[in-house]
Amino acid sequence: MKETLPDKKKIGVLAAVVILLLLVLLIVSVKITHITVTGNERYTDEQMIALLFPDNVSRNAGVCYLKDRLQEHEKIPFVEDYKLVFQGPNRVEVIVYEKSVVGYVSYMSSYMYFDKDGIIVESANQMLPGIPWITGLKFGQIVLYQKLPVGSQAVFDEILNLTQILSIYGLQVDRIQYNSFGEANLYMGDIEVVLGSNDSLNGKIAELNDMIPQLTGLSGTLYLDTYDETNSGAMYAFKPKK
Repeated sequence: MKETLPDKKKIGVLAAVVILLLLVLLIVSVKITHITVTGNERYTDEQMIALLFPDNVSRNAGVCYLKDRLQEHEKIPFVEDYKLVFQGPNRVEVIVYEKSVVGYVSYMSSYMYFDKDGIIVESANQMLPGIPWITGLKFGQIVLYQKLPVGSQAVFDEILNLTQILSIYGLQVDRIQYNSFGEANLYMGDIEVVLGSNDSLNGKIAELNDMIPQLTGLSGTLYLDTYDETNSGAMYAFKPKK
């Protein structure tokens, strides 16, 4: 009787090893076939999937899970981080947390993108649609992940305020030009919009939004620097480009 105990132990260990191998085999054989992406605006779903799951190995459920838990996440431009939520053996949701970007400046043949606090969050060699190019600012040497050296936080406050108002009305501008007095001109295709002082920006952008249908197809300069919130029937000058 005593001689059979070791054999039973060996059988038990062997069975455990076989079960473990079967589990490992099952895990490595499961492929991720359903991927959903949320929180993404800069990238399409297809682009995010191609970046995170470029081959069959990366779509292996076991490999994907271990990489997500044990390794640093992939560095993706304009993405702060992402989270993988496993909703089943072959189903994953990718939750994207994008960097907050309000504008960019041109610097040494690159485009430096900054957030609402003026921190340079990304450097790229191309202009991204939907983000205004900010010109007219005077700054020193730019360092990635540090504040754009313009000397005053008020500059970023004005840029953030203006870009937020434009976003509320769904207006996209190609460029925002600031002069030495901190006044902004907007460039939208062939239309230049002179805003003048930073007073009553919400009212000025509201007027601009109402006039967009009339400006479609035109080329020239619209003067909203004479905006008066007390005069609801005011007319604003438009000078066609010669």
